[in-house]
Amino acid sequence: MTLRLYDLAGAQPERRFSPYCWRIRLALAHKNIATETIPWRFTEKAEIAASGQTLVPVLVDGDRWISGSWTIANYLEDTFPDSPSLFGGVSGRGLTRFYSNSADSLVSAIFPFVAFDILQHVADKDREYYRASREKRAGKTLETLVADRHARLPAFRAILAPLRLTLKAQPFLGGERPLYADYAVFGPFQWARCISPFPLLEEDDPVRLWRDRLLDCFDGLARAAPAYDTEVNVTFADQHK
Repeated sequence: MTLRLYDLAGAQPERRFSPYCWRIRLALAHKNIATETIPWRFTEKAEIAASGQTLVPVLVDGDRWISGSWTIANYLEDTFPDSPSLFGGVSGRGLTRFYSNSADSLVSAIFPFVAFDILQHVADKDREYYRASREKRAGKTLETLVADRHARLPAFRAILAPLRLTLKAQPFLGGERPLYADYAVFGPFQWARCISPFPLLEEDDPVRLWRDRLLDCFDGLARAAPAYDTEVNVTFADQHK
């Protein structure tokens, strides 16, 4: 039976931009598991009610509903032990939890750079929900969040130093081949790439080169997603900073 993955989509069904869903899409490809991806929008909570919560990713395997990217990754590893390992062994699983949690912090760090751009791509029925929920969480408007993003960019790039040093020495966090740690950290960068024209990474940054290597994995699965190039484009937020 083919698994089903509820995957956050924008107004265009093919524009998938959740950093957490991208982790699982690459994890499924890594383990060679056939999956149907179902485009899901922010306000379609009823469609995933059987999971007992309201967020994606949600994986459905027969009558089992599994939610949360880390929980899903562990489910895939345990349920499909004969396919390539996501963690590289028992010790690797524990270490990967650190990378997964670190990637959560990266999502928070990137959000103030792309918050307004996301609004331009969500489905019409989601726009009010997205703006109200994110502005309540941030304590300011989306426009204000991104207004000074050019000035904040050097500080953001500086926090990537440990990641940059690692990727100067090896092609992936997993070593010669990517593992779930790569997919977890890649997710936020793919999210930004799919939803915003703002250039988070310089072209020669080892982090950018690593990201591009992951774009080409699994027959270009991530590269094929609708996305922006990284050239600077003028957006509403830039015009009103």
